[in-house]
Amino acid sequence: MERKPVAPERYTDQLAALAGFIGRACAFTGHRPQKLPWRFDETAPGCVALKETLATQITTLIADEYTEFLTGMAEGVDLWAAQIVLALRVTNPSLRLHCILPCAAQSAKWSAALQKQYRAILEQADSIIFVNRADKKNCMLERDRFLVSYASLVLAVYNGERRGGTAATVHYARKLGRELIVIDPSTLTVTREEKQGAAR
Repeated sequence: MERKPVAPERYTDQLAALAGFIGRACAFTGHRPQKLPWRFDETAPGCVALKETLATQITTLIADEYTEFLTGMAEGVDLWAAQIVLALRVTNPSLRLHCILPCAAQSAKWSAALQKQYRAILEQADSIIFVNRADKKNCMLERDRFLVSYASLVLAVYNGERRGGTAATVHYARKLGRELIVIDPSTLTVTREEKQGAAR
């Protein structure tokens, strides 16, 4: 049965539960296909290799007792990470996937194939939360900050650019002193920044 998304103000119990999981929670962030070298070709060797690297990092986090995973459900990295968590949950039912949606119309302009992937993930998610119902200005930014706020670690696929949603999320994670793992999508280099004190 598909889980019905709800607005945060109507789901305070779930938000309280998420707050209780912060120490074991990982949030995902990463570029949409348009900013990746292979764009929408998921059969490209670079894309296959990135997914394998992403899966390796998620598996390592699970071994470190991370069980709560938050995805913003954007095209590309967010969807791939969610699919990896769902695949791993088959043999590890302690894992939980939380879909944090920026607005109700997030996937409205996507291709039919991507919309199908999106709905399939939502149907299997452990929870679904709208940060906003309306597609208003800054709803994506609010979603990204929500993700960071409810996680102790952020796993990012990030090419180092200074502007854009992923760059802003990485910056915000550093500002809040979150632990950060960054995968370079071109070289697959993985760097880990240990948890720091929040910036004032």
